[in-house]
Amino acid sequence: MVEVAPNPLRALASRTRTARLRLAQRAVVLIASIFFLLTAFRAGWIHFETDFGNYYTAAVLVRTRQPLRNYYDWTWFARQMNFAGIEGRIGAYASQTPLTMLPLVPISGLPPQIAKRVWLTANLLLLLLTVYLLVRVTSVSVEVVSLLVFCGFYSLRTNFLYGQYYVFLLFLLTLTYFCLVRGGSVASGCVAGIAFALKLYAGPLLLYFAAMRNRKATAAMLATILCSCVVAISLFGWRDVEFYGTHVLTRSLEGGSIDPYDAGNPTISTLLHRLLREDPELNPHPVADNPELFFFLRTFVNLGILIVITAVAGNPQIIKSHRGFACFVVATLLLSTNVGSYTYIILLLPVALLWQESTSAERLGLIALLFLLTAPVPLGWLFPKLWLVVLLMWYAGRPYWKLLPLRPIAALLIIAAGFAWLDARSRLRAYSQEPGRRFKNAVAQNGSGFSSFPVPLHSGLFFQSIARGRYVLAWFHDDHTENLFFDGQALHPRASTSDGPIIFDLVAHRTSTPVEFDPVHRMITRPVATEALESSEATISPDGKWVAYTADSQGWEQVWIRPSAGGSGTRLTGGNCSSGSPAWEPDSKAIIFASDCDRGLGLPTLYRAPVQVASSR
Repeated sequence: MVEVAPNPLRALASRTRTARLRLAQRAVVLIASIFFLLTAFRAGWIHFETDFGNYYTAAVLVRTRQPLRNYYDWTWFARQMNFAGIEGRIGAYASQTPLTMLPLVPISGLPPQIAKRVWLTANLLLLLLTVYLLVRVTSVSVEVVSLLVFCGFYSLRTNFLYGQYYVFLLFLLTLTYFCLVRGGSVASGCVAGIAFALKLYAGPLLLYFAAMRNRKATAAMLATILCSCVVAISLFGWRDVEFYGTHVLTRSLEGGSIDPYDAGNPTISTLLHRLLREDPELNPHPVADNPELFFFLRTFVNLGILIVITAVAGNPQIIKSHRGFACFVVATLLLSTNVGSYTYIILLLPVALLWQESTSAERLGLIALLFLLTAPVPLGWLFPKLWLVVLLMWYAGRPYWKLLPLRPIAALLIIAAGFAWLDARSRLRAYSQEPGRRFKNAVAQNGSGFSSFPVPLHSGLFFQSIARGRYVLAWFHDDHTENLFFDGQALHPRASTSDGPIIFDLVAHRTSTPVEFDPVHRMITRPVATEALESSEATISPDGKWVAYTADSQGWEQVWIRPSAGGSGTRLTGGNCSSGSPAWEPDSKAIIFASDCDRGLGLPTLYRAPVQVASSR
């Protein structure tokens, strides 16, 4: 056979094309970097947005040793945000772990905007480190990885504008895989455990390590999680950490950390809520109001995803491929109950891992997926981003789906279906006791999603609500709700008599001032004395015959009623959720109370319980 000598001119032309392509890539990266710094980074540097304020306020509260369980009270947290120097923002710590705020504690002594600038600078450095780690672990050029970062520009923009957490989380997940590939199983498990303690997204990685039979990484991740629990207990005490585990964590895993019907939160849980759960305010027209099917599918679908991706990761042929880890990272978003445009920056990691094993056409598809997932996409009610994440997970494991052991997986899915059915039956029992099953909403067509602290007066029903990005005093009268705006946050309305006036806390400029609102003249009058602010846990009806109060029932706050002359109390509300703030209508015929059942944790609505129904229960 005659060997053909290589053509030096052709080789030179190829090297020239490669050099020109790399030069063009560098030019694009440079232009994109300058554009990012002058727009998104600069906007975050100048402006203060809510999301960073949530982490910053919680870090301030850690320094002042405030009880952890109060962090998850929206109204209390709003007051503390203002005291921390954050004005006119709706914030909440609803879905965060006890340690989410820990990285910000060292900078919580700085003014809010200065602290945010430190955080943004740190995130910029972490982003550069993430690019470096991805280049080292994938052998993809730094230019290509950088271009992938800017393909998700919208997600990158919102992370820096809002001072979000997900660039930091992306770094931790990338470092987890980098350590694993380099043989540092213990270090990989420790980093994954830290990521899980700070944000729950890394939870499925424990199954990944177990499926790979990597005992060191599995043990290290479990040990790190245990150490994190010890740190949390040392900071907040056992009772508050237990409260997180039994109340906050369970509601978060069920999709109840924020508005569970919001299509802007494209998750499996939200989709099932929209299809199968009715809520007069947030989801009045579902496809079918079928709670039993909802509870079954929510558990079964999530278990099914975990079973399938664990089987993929356990395949011996995938261990040397990046696809197993990529599949699990995508699954963390698919299983999450709380995502946003900023969350999808995490997908940079699986896309970069898949890049090397993809064809040119597939790479174009990956770029399109990353761009569409991070950019604003219309028709949110169709949940397009959820289906795009499903598509990305399918692509990540595509070469291995046909190798799955069908019989063991089928057996596990049958077991999962049985567990999901039993879980659905259990949840239906609690669901049947929720106030929404027995009582009607007290306020018609209040679309704010937040209604609390009811104050029924002769002039109408007053309560705390949310409108135009702030807490307002809402007034329901003449079959419509009127929102009353003031210079600050209007919190915790109450009244001493059924004729008013309304007393509430006007929180602004790091102070909380009790004031009166006169419904007749529609103006704030004089500040009231501090002693007039005290509220009683028990509320006596205007006719003096009944007492409504709140008390613990199976770990949850519930509303009770009893005769004022004495006798045993009757529980009005139930379920694995909280109800409280009972208030009597002026004619003593009904109780108005707030409940976050079947809604987001700490995101209540108002119900009306007639006394005849309540007392006869």
